Amino acid sequence: MADDIAKAARILKVLAVQTRVHIVRHLKGRALCVNALAARLDVTQGAVSQHLRLMREAGLVVAEKRGYYVHYRLNEKTLAAWREEIDRLLDPAVGSRTDTKGALRCAAAMTRSKTARSRKT
Repeated sequence: MADDIAKAARILKVLAVQTRVHIVRHLKGRALCVNALAARLDVTQGAVSQHLRLMREAGLVVAEKRGYYVHYRLNEKTLAAWREEIDRLLDPAVGSRTDTKGALRCAAAMTRSKTARSRKT
């Protein structure tokens, strides 16, 4: 459970930056070099390189050397795994807590609250 939470947090941290989300969108279905991404995003090549470094460390993009340039493409396996992880995180039916201690405390508090209100009247 804790490992799943750490994994989801790591995924969301990588995707929490708007520029990285734009990079993902630009890399869908094609590979691009840093220069092309920088021109499309209207940011410096250095900024794009830093984002790509983090994305590469997370396994989200793969670097391919083509002549003098390095082209980046999305890692389809990582995308599929991340999609499953995010679906699990956001699906209310998956991983719901089975203990009822919190629910029992809430029910007991509500009962005490109702009892206190009925005494006042």
